[in-house]
Amino acid sequence: MTQALEAAIASAAKLPPQEQDALAALLVAEMESEERWGDLFSHSQGLLAELAQQALLEHAAGKTQPMPELE
Repeated sequence: MTQALEAAIASAAKLPPQEQDALAALLVAEMESEERWGDLFSHSQGLLAELAQQALLEHAAGKTQPMPELE
């Protein structure tokens, strides 16, 4: 465990039990959310590559336009 995490846990341990439970629920929800995003991205690499290839082909065929805010 890192020093930063140890310090955060020590600080959280000083909170009333109800606030500790609320903080714990937030941390668990955040970690679960990160895991879901990781799973979604790891399973979408093939689709992303296919979409990128399609975009490159459309650009090469002259079917795209520059975005004015990026010029």
